[in-house]
Amino acid sequence: MDYTERLSNVTVLGAAGKMGSGILLLSALEVADLMLKPENKGKNFVVNAVDVTSEALPGLINYIRGQVLKAAEKKVVMLRQVYADRQELIENYDIIEVYINDVMGLIRPGTRLEAAYESTLVFEAVSESAALKTILFRQINENNPNKPWIFTNTSSVPIGGLDKDASLEGRILGFHFYNPPAVQKLVELITISSNPSGMKEFALQLAKNMRKVVVPSNDIAGFIGNGHFMRDAIYALGEAGRLTAEMPLHEAIYAMNRISQDYLMRPMGIFQLIDYVGVDVVRFILNVMNPHMPDENLHSPVLDELFEKGVKGGQFSDGSQKDGFLKYEKGKPAGVYSIEKGEYIAIEGFAAKTDAWLGKLPASAIPWKNLVKSGDKDAMASLAFTDYKKSEDRGAALALAYARRSREIGSKLVSDGVAHSAGDVNTVLLTGFFHAYGPVNEFVL
Repeated sequence: MDYTERLSNVTVLGAAGKMGSGILLLSALEVADLMLKPENKGKNFVVNAVDVTSEALPGLINYIRGQVLKAAEKKVVMLRQVYADRQELIENYDIIEVYINDVMGLIRPGTRLEAAYESTLVFEAVSESAALKTILFRQINENNPNKPWIFTNTSSVPIGGLDKDASLEGRILGFHFYNPPAVQKLVELITISSNPSGMKEFALQLAKNMRKVVVPSNDIAGFIGNGHFMRDAIYALGEAGRLTAEMPLHEAIYAMNRISQDYLMRPMGIFQLIDYVGVDVVRFILNVMNPHMPDENLHSPVLDELFEKGVKGGQFSDGSQKDGFLKYEKGKPAGVYSIEKGEYIAIEGFAAKTDAWLGKLPASAIPWKNLVKSGDKDAMASLAFTDYKKSEDRGAALALAYARRSREIGSKLVSDGVAHSAGDVNTVLLTGFFHAYGPVNEFVL
């Protein structure tokens, strides 16, 4: 089965979700490009959009249509060549409308898993539950005579375990998109030794056609991205707990969030990132990873307490941020949740005191948005860390310790055989998390 045949019947599971909708869009665009090639005229193509909630499907289709319109507008010159034999298509909007209809005509929305029983390729983007994934994979495997390849979007569950438990005989790999898939350039590719011939090569070709940057990861729970992020989060939570000897926990959370954003010059603080991913999701991923890490304790009682109180973070359907560790007003942190009081404490009430405790941020620690625009980001970041090493302020010491721990985590991912190289770790953090510099560097030492 060649590349085109493999993409003749695609199913996306969890298609209406945050990740699934992006994967559906990318899949439909790639299949449409194949369908419109002259050599494929007359061949049948289908992209099944399967989700458990039928109520979400109309909104999904509207989202896909809007995104296909944007894609068409960007490549209208190329589409003129594709539809060159259609003499009636004169204006750009005529061509764009026909292309949208062609792409949307591929998509079959529904709620029944049976749609995947004829597929040759299945993308899975359901919740991060090994048990749920195994049930779905086993059911498809037992009812689909085509022996489909399964590309799971899992960010933490080992692929080998899913393969064994669902009796897939190697026909599964990790194809981990980053959120949102339509925008993020990174894909973590996790293969296993039993993958059939050509599966990895197909995955690489697909990623290339989707214009993704591929980083390979070995099949160890959490892989590179969450392998680093989850340990980074555990460290920040631990440091916040340690600081409660000098301040309330909500102030300590504010302090560590500021350290990880302003001092480390990252796009957002660690607790903002946890909120973005979801307090509940981070807690779940840690619970997935922890049993696989006998020498570590990847667990946080603070996350448990927030979860029990219904503080979960994540995003609303319009993409705006839900409250988590932090309360958001107009997209910006305005408060920090107090577990003790069960309410949010306004940042403006304690920020000046906590900032004074941290000390003055050196002028060399420029905002992330300025750092990413600089010509030599590593050199600019190095200036800030040189100043931290000279400083006696608490914030500088906390920033150095945090950066060194982040470097240690990245180096350990290599020594533990998760990542192939420090460069791969840095690429994941640079591309998938938008960091301005990689964690494995020399200037933080």
